[in-house]
Amino acid sequence: MTRTKEDDQVDASSVLVFYVNGKRIVDENVNPEWTLLVYLRNKLLLCGTKLGCGEGGCGACTVMVSKFDRTTQEVLHYPVNACLAPVCSMHGLAVTTVEGIGSTKTKLHPVQERIAKAHGTQCGFCTPGIVMSMYTLLRNHGKPKMEDLDVAFQGNLCRCTGYRPIIDGYKTFTEEWEVMQAANGMTNGKTNGLNGCGMGDKCCKLQNSNAITNGINGVHKTKDEVGKLFETSTFVPYDSSQEPIFPPELKLNDAYDKTSLVFKGENVTWYRPKTIEELLQLTQQNPGAKIIGGNTEVGVEVKFKAQLYPVYIKHTSVVELNQIVINSDNIRIGSAVTLDVIESTFKNLIATRPEWETRICNAVVEMLHWFAGKQIRCVATIGGNIMTGSPISDLNPIWIAIGARLHLRSIAGNRTVLMDNHFYTGYRKNIVNSDEILEAIEIPFTRRNQYVFANKQSRRRDDDIAIVNSALNLILSESPDNKIEDINMAFGGMAPTTIAVKKIKQLIGQKFDEKMLETAYQLLLDDLPFPENVPGGMISYRRSLAISFFFRSYLNISKQLNVSIDPKNLSALNKFTSKPPKSSQYFQVFEKEQVTDTIGRPIVHTNAMNQATGEAIYIDDVPIFEKELHLALIFSKKSHARILNVDISKALAAPHVVNFILPEDIPDDRQACGLMGDEILVRSDLVTSQYQVLGGILATNQLAAKQAVNLVQVTYEELKPVVTMDQAIEENCFYPPEAKLCFGNVTDAMPKCKNTISGEARTGYQEHFYLEPHAYLAIPREADEMEIYACSQDQTGLSEVVAKLLGVDQNKVIVKVKRIGGGFGGKETTGRKLALYVALAAKKTKRPVRLVLERDEDMGYTGGRNPVMFKYKLGFDDDGRIHAAEVDMFVNAGYSADVSLAVASVGITHVTNSTNIPNIRVIGKVCKTNLPTNTAMRAFVNAQTNFGAEAMLRDVAEYLNKDYVEIARLNLYKEGDLTIYNQPLVDCNVRRCFEEVLVNSDFNNRKKAVDKFNKENRWKKRGIDVATTTYGIGFGNDALQQAGALILIYKDGSVLLTHGGVEMGQGLHTKMIQVASKMLNIPIEKIHTTEASSDKVPNTTATVASMSSDLNGMAVRDACIKINNRLEPIKAKNPKGTWEEWIMAAYNQRISLSATGFHREPPVNWDWTTNTGDKMFNYFSFGAAVTEVEIDCLTGDHQLLRTDIVMDLGNSLNPAIDIGQIEGAFMIGYGLFVREEMVTLQDGTYLSKGPGAYKIPCFGDIPIEFNVALLKDSSNPRAVFSSKTTGEPPLCLATSTFFSIREAIKAARKDAGVTENFRMQAPATPERIRMACQDHLTKKVEPVKSTWNIEYI
Repeated sequence: MTRTKEDDQVDASSVLVFYVNGKRIVDENVNPEWTLLVYLRNKLLLCGTKLGCGEGGCGACTVMVSKFDRTTQEVLHYPVNACLAPVCSMHGLAVTTVEGIGSTKTKLHPVQERIAKAHGTQCGFCTPGIVMSMYTLLRNHGKPKMEDLDVAFQGNLCRCTGYRPIIDGYKTFTEEWEVMQAANGMTNGKTNGLNGCGMGDKCCKLQNSNAITNGINGVHKTKDEVGKLFETSTFVPYDSSQEPIFPPELKLNDAYDKTSLVFKGENVTWYRPKTIEELLQLTQQNPGAKIIGGNTEVGVEVKFKAQLYPVYIKHTSVVELNQIVINSDNIRIGSAVTLDVIESTFKNLIATRPEWETRICNAVVEMLHWFAGKQIRCVATIGGNIMTGSPISDLNPIWIAIGARLHLRSIAGNRTVLMDNHFYTGYRKNIVNSDEILEAIEIPFTRRNQYVFANKQSRRRDDDIAIVNSALNLILSESPDNKIEDINMAFGGMAPTTIAVKKIKQLIGQKFDEKMLETAYQLLLDDLPFPENVPGGMISYRRSLAISFFFRSYLNISKQLNVSIDPKNLSALNKFTSKPPKSSQYFQVFEKEQVTDTIGRPIVHTNAMNQATGEAIYIDDVPIFEKELHLALIFSKKSHARILNVDISKALAAPHVVNFILPEDIPDDRQACGLMGDEILVRSDLVTSQYQVLGGILATNQLAAKQAVNLVQVTYEELKPVVTMDQAIEENCFYPPEAKLCFGNVTDAMPKCKNTISGEARTGYQEHFYLEPHAYLAIPREADEMEIYACSQDQTGLSEVVAKLLGVDQNKVIVKVKRIGGGFGGKETTGRKLALYVALAAKKTKRPVRLVLERDEDMGYTGGRNPVMFKYKLGFDDDGRIHAAEVDMFVNAGYSADVSLAVASVGITHVTNSTNIPNIRVIGKVCKTNLPTNTAMRAFVNAQTNFGAEAMLRDVAEYLNKDYVEIARLNLYKEGDLTIYNQPLVDCNVRRCFEEVLVNSDFNNRKKAVDKFNKENRWKKRGIDVATTTYGIGFGNDALQQAGALILIYKDGSVLLTHGGVEMGQGLHTKMIQVASKMLNIPIEKIHTTEASSDKVPNTTATVASMSSDLNGMAVRDACIKINNRLEPIKAKNPKGTWEEWIMAAYNQRISLSATGFHREPPVNWDWTTNTGDKMFNYFSFGAAVTEVEIDCLTGDHQLLRTDIVMDLGNSLNPAIDIGQIEGAFMIGYGLFVREEMVTLQDGTYLSKGPGAYKIPCFGDIPIEFNVALLKDSSNPRAVFSSKTTGEPPLCLATSTFFSIREAIKAARKDAGVTENFRMQAPATPERIRMACQDHLTKKVEPVKSTWNIEYI
């Protein structure tokens, strides 16, 4: 490498040395643009570590990084997001990935084994990251506490499991578990995780749910006995002494610590100075250089904002910048000190120094708990947080409020500045000169009469950026009258920078009491005006938070001053914190006549062990092929515009770019695509949404392809977009035809009703947020063959459209799907389109082509769940019995129809949910808008219609001032009732589920307790409510209701099973193996599945609609029957023979040992035009849920206290999988109705395109108590082994979370004297909860409608 003058000024090395899984890595030509994740996957081929988001928000890329602290002489372990960590920053460190701790080839680590055996994996894409977070925790704490688990998983997400089984598996490592085991008489020693009790299965801990125990039991057909989803006694004990040692070279030799580094790449030079003088010199020589610590901010800018910084300087090895000095009156913290170190240091100070001295420390620790995830806090530095200057930084309001001193340094000299309103000069700009560095921050200890409180409100408590945060620094006079001597208050989220409000100073001299509050509120509001177009929207809410935070701080300080507080106001003092979860799972246990019969048993997911070790292969894990190219798509950036020019010249000139695809590469007659043929594959003249494809760039590596795409210049002429359903209605923009359903005679019935009301209900957009982004790999073969590895739920549909595009027969397009990392409907029709681009590029270049979408691209391109609006009129009597309904349902489709016409059709059939309405007219209209096309999502439209139906029932109850439970019971379906599409309800168990969940949850007594709580507490309110689902199972289309299977038996007796379904975490392969095992009467270990492939089972139906177990299970059964019939004569001759002997005999007798199976459901036979026929759906799933919630009336925050579910699954094929599906679906539904919000600008731009902004439920969101029971003594003759589908119906029960929140809001409004009914739409965001509560604080804030964003799309 050629050295420069700058290099010669220091003795710098350009060789990267670090360890990965105990192996020494030496790289003399490292690319400084690479992250650790890219290096692990592309260079070391360690693909267990996954790319889920690229911004450190999902945790799928978590690895453990270890270093030797030469000051403490200890090895430190910390979790790291490999997607953000520069590989250059690993010099002298040891990295451990999921492959490095255990393997199915050798042995699993206890961390891997327990998550697998506890059924804590489904799709498995997030599993390696969760495993490594837990592993790192164990390396630091041999016996962690439950609160440690809570912190460890703050930075990890899982979309499938609902989190409960992960916690159940990992709490067996905790101190609390050990204590419980000791109390049960176990001798533990090192046998961490062994479960036992002298009472055996009669142990009280197994009979009742408990925070530590499994809490899992079942009911036998003839007598009570305990059944457990997993046996902790089978867990391998954890012995920390058996962990791999830290590399001795790194421990004994400090050369790597003392060496300065410089790495040069094509675009970037990366420095790591060792002395502060060297750092200052580099800063002076490179004025535009980025000084990085954990790369948690810059990494996101580079990846998602296409920023390119030529010079990076990593300052974290400079000794002076890593020091914390505790002085007599202050704490001096070096700018390179990580947030995690600050947190532990401050906790120690709080424990060892007087309370009054450490009030700032206490505020900082509290804020740090909610600051990002553990992975970020372990690498992010205090200096980086200050210098980044984010206006929503959680710490900067504290520093500004207390007047922290910043020590700046340059070659020219040093200076100290106050961190006040003058420090930040604009958005992410400050007064620090380009040749200066932030050396340290100086934080004072507090005085006796000084009080510091910090507050934060975000969309989600764990790992979320603030909507508004604040810090109050108050100094009172030392006299008894508590006059305000000085006061400072700073806010984030209220301006382009963190600001200190000025007018609050007018309180100086006033007495700190209730009379002061009114003045303070007005001063704050005067200081925080918002124009209607202010970025971030939520104008009234953010201003109300400002005064709510002040009120909460006032109460906390008053308590410290021993000032009397109204007992009802005490509830305002505390914020929600995580609590140890409890859970129970109830299922029916059946005696088995044959040992090999695993139907109804909690068999572990067949992929679980491979997922836990990182050995499970996903599309982007497939090794790179020779001459492989990477495709990056050119996406439109306008919602509605004419394309004037697309200039790709700069992109084609970029390094490593090989080719491109443009509209002219596609024959005109093959441009049409999409489910309804109304989409254009590559746009050339008009875009009707953002993220439509304008072309693509092909390069030899993914980074080059992405960078080249950023060089493409597109010129547009913008047109007015239609974004919302309201706009579409006004403009009459609809896709024909409208769906219509009439039942009874609503025209005659409505006028006869004594009471009529009209109402409206809305649900918002929901992103699928599967952890594995879309990925496709196309490999051209001989004779026009094309082999495609696909991340798809529909291998046949994909094969069909690719064959059409390429102009070949479908038998030449082979689509293989090993597994996908979650789908939820988002990889059905969308995947077909994406596969077309790789197939087109592979044909054009005659080389393998890979496409992997970035998370923001995936969220922008694929669309999500349709927003739906219901407008209705109800007619009912004084008892609350509904006699008539008129419902108009509007669906936001986006720019093409896709499945939205089916959404409208299915939606109108389910608009009543479990409510028996004898006279109804429903019309479904599909709105055409300039948004990305929405598509199928788990529970299809039933989730939205369940919400609408529950809202209608509650409107009736509130109009009549009656108990909702009684209104629901009065109108509930019963056996034999007709649905609104004239199908009789057979085996209708919805009433059983409803009544049983009320009993199981102790609803009546808890309702009284809720009422008592609400009377005693003003600022915390609770709500409890019940919801049901009646869910029709079937496609309503005969052609789709078929499936095939293939069974191959080899001479050794092993069985290879292939069927038409795709494994995406729902346990489909596991269930199919169980079916085959029972039918063939052989152990499940004898049976293997490999992949879904279009060359094994043709003409498959997409794995959607929860039909896959029903259809494929019957096809597998059919194939097994054929095999059994062939083997019957052989078994008759040798009845005591073994399976292997029978198979060899069949082979010797030339009996075929392969069989295809096929199944088709009975015809639907239903006529839409007349609303008549035998049936529309094959059968129904029923369920009910009770949820109790607590809300914070001051902020709109909430916490799920308890959820009880009763679900009718017939005879469960696998209770562990089915219960996991119930819990996972429920949490996705909770996201839809409460947690998840897509922020959309007026022009149709989606802002929430990643985990940083779009918040799915996390570990800390699950109900504190989560109980699931499968309905006993239920069967279903219309599906395999009397089972019922599980994947989708439970999602609808999450409406109980929304309506329990609404009940809590009603209690708050009642306290405030607000009696009129109110309407709140889903999702129940903190903003909507807070502003619906209405009280003396919200009345001070003038309602202002934001023109920055759109409230409802």
